[in-house]
Amino acid sequence: MIETVLVANRGEIALRVMRTCRDMGIRTVAVYSDADADMPFVHAADLAMRLGAPPAAESYLDMEKILAIAVGNRVDAIHPGYGFLSEHAEFSRRCAERKVIFIGPPPQAVRAMGDKAQAKRIMEQAGVPILPGYLGEAQDGPTLRREAGRVGYPLLLKAVAGGGGRGIRLVEREEHLTAALESAQREALGAFKDGRLMIEKYLPASHHVEFQVLADTHGTVLHLFERECSIQRRHQKIVEETPSLLLTPALRSRMGEAAVAAAAAVGYVGAGTVEFLVDEQEHFYFLEMNTRLQVEHPVTEMTLGLDLVRLQIEVAEGKALAQRQGDLRPRGHAIECRLNAENPAKGFIPSVGRLRKLDFAAGPGLRVDCGFAEGGDVSPYYDSLLAKLIVWGADRGEALRRMRYLLAESQVTGIPTNLPLLQSIVSHPAFVEGRYSTQFIESHQKALLTSALDAAQTAEHVVAVAVTEVALILARQLDDRARAVPPAPSPWDRNPGWPSVPGAVPQLMRCIALAGRDVDVGVRVLAGSSAGFQLEVAWAGESHRCAYRPTGDRRGVLDLGGTRLPLRWDAHGEQRWVTLRGVHVAARLSLSSRDTVASQAELGERLKAPLPGKVIKVVVAQNQRVESGDVLLILEAMKVEHAITAPFAGTVKRLCFREGELVNRDDQLVDLEPAPA
Repeated sequence: MIETVLVANRGEIALRVMRTCRDMGIRTVAVYSDADADMPFVHAADLAMRLGAPPAAESYLDMEKILAIAVGNRVDAIHPGYGFLSEHAEFSRRCAERKVIFIGPPPQAVRAMGDKAQAKRIMEQAGVPILPGYLGEAQDGPTLRREAGRVGYPLLLKAVAGGGGRGIRLVEREEHLTAALESAQREALGAFKDGRLMIEKYLPASHHVEFQVLADTHGTVLHLFERECSIQRRHQKIVEETPSLLLTPALRSRMGEAAVAAAAAVGYVGAGTVEFLVDEQEHFYFLEMNTRLQVEHPVTEMTLGLDLVRLQIEVAEGKALAQRQGDLRPRGHAIECRLNAENPAKGFIPSVGRLRKLDFAAGPGLRVDCGFAEGGDVSPYYDSLLAKLIVWGADRGEALRRMRYLLAESQVTGIPTNLPLLQSIVSHPAFVEGRYSTQFIESHQKALLTSALDAAQTAEHVVAVAVTEVALILARQLDDRARAVPPAPSPWDRNPGWPSVPGAVPQLMRCIALAGRDVDVGVRVLAGSSAGFQLEVAWAGESHRCAYRPTGDRRGVLDLGGTRLPLRWDAHGEQRWVTLRGVHVAARLSLSSRDTVASQAELGERLKAPLPGKVIKVVVAQNQRVESGDVLLILEAMKVEHAITAPFAGTVKRLCFREGELVNRDDQLVDLEPAPA
């Protein structure tokens, strides 16, 4: 019997494993890096042990440190979660050497499936269909270019040791191959210490469908049905659901049998996932096998009523699975949305910083797996996942309705997130009708990233953002009074240029990137007190009168001509976040009107590091002439490469960093002198 489990992971998956361990009466040990010392999973464990500095290589990937902690604290088993060491055959082998149970498959199964090219060869021998491609050992440039020509374009380059969407590049034309090879090999080396690539035919309008498998040490191998994972960005999933609307009963049966055959072919034990691509003709092809628990496992749990972590632990204890394939009958429909710290409008660049507000709805059919607490910091060292929002419904319609409610009632402020994008996805007609493929986000990107607010709703949100500024000024005035500081004649004259007398000339503000546009707003204070205030807000040739009554911490009721709406908001510096009618809008507020055309200085801000990271490639040289859009250097941060491009034509006057050097957020990366007008 397993009495103590060390969770060799962090964030929401560490908390998820600990929750099941607690239910089973199993003690837990957490390991943490310095960046995670105050994370919720550290406080949730029975014992927490420091690993080291924040970089994963010095903490969560340090096998010997983790095993020393396990042995020193009489740990029976290690649960690796997903990512980090979860698919590392050597770690599984070393656990066995130290007499510590690895809650996962045996080393030979991890090794066989960890090499994606070898995995495809094994599947081909087992009769599981695979995509045309190149799986050879030769990795020289001429060979890869020749094989790419044989496979044909478009194609995918994929890291042989890959996972999590890393080391993958789509190549649509031959002239893009050389740069894509270099980029994919560089990312594969950095992520997996293995730069080998394979080539795979790209299916543009396909579905990504995976089957959960489960096997014990007594010869039973089951599949727990499918998950539709086609909503992706950067080849990484952000929305998953089960059942898939694509699969007929016959196709589901064939794919389930193939998934079981795939697991049996490598002597698999534990929970794993067999992933397929399905084309428009309903042909399916093996992609890879993930020898671990998946991020999206909760949707399977909610439709089958199972606890997959419990089953993993019981299999690791040597117990036989009580379930039989014929007994498994999914019920209802489940959907998961991944809430990420990233900015979709800026190429999904990850976000770092402090989470000011973190609040989720609760209720029947709703589940939130979150690894952060309000006030916590999102660091640049790990991936961008903040939380998983999961819903269950008796059918897909009910599940969609619950997901829209859960997203609308969530509040996450302080840093950019993909929350508004998730709202757009689950409300988009093509998604609602089930008409989507792996190209969904690319095909609908403009509509998804542009606010879906109509003119009336946009007006309401403009008013709401204006309200936040007056509310902040009033709050500061009241705070001064509480500290017995002599108050200014009016709460509104604490900002330069704000009219000191209600009813005077409106203060001009600019709401930047609100509802996809920059909006000039005139605000006139009509009346105000500690109980609320009245405003006149003018923009786009229209004038709106409103009243606001605070009801709590940055909450209140907005009255627009007799229509009363609950308003939630937050502010930090120039940033504003408002939630009205369940729609989340972010904006940057400037209290002085500015030209709509970005100045050269503003464009130069794009040459600063958007977040901490490492310069992995410098593309240009000093004194080189560049055109607008040319790549200057490549920065790696939060497991993602970011190309820093020239915002205007000019000459490179100075390169501020060399390859391999670390940069902090807002560090100047390149000095670029504009070309003469």
